[in-house]
Amino acid sequence: MAHRILIVDDAAFMRMMIKDILTKNGYQVVGEAADGIQAIEKYKETVPDLITMDITMPEMDGISALKEIKKVNPNVKVIMCSAMGQQAMVIDAIQAGAKDFIVKPFQADRVLEAISKTLG
Repeated sequence: MAHRILIVDDAAFMRMMIKDILTKNGYQVVGEAADGIQAIEKYKETVPDLITMDITMPEMDGISALKEIKKVNPNVKVIMCSAMGQQAMVIDAIQAGAKDFIVKPFQADRVLEAISKTLG
């Protein structure tokens, strides 16, 4: 059965790019969210195997959403997505429980490597 993935990013274009990479490689995208609040709701609805989570979003950022989702499921697998130059936030994300991170603009091979490593 295909691994189920939730994509969280405030930019529709970025969600589309990552969805394209995932679906072409046999993953099932079970939902999309544009901010941290939606991410928490979608997580509870879809219970995916993995979440790709943007760090910088309106309403609630990715690190806050990650912490909230960890309360629901301490074993949740989250890969953070960040733009170049957000190293400090990436460290915060890893400390908050993210399993890995990928840098924008996305490179398909790096995205797939991070996901297969995390789902192990």
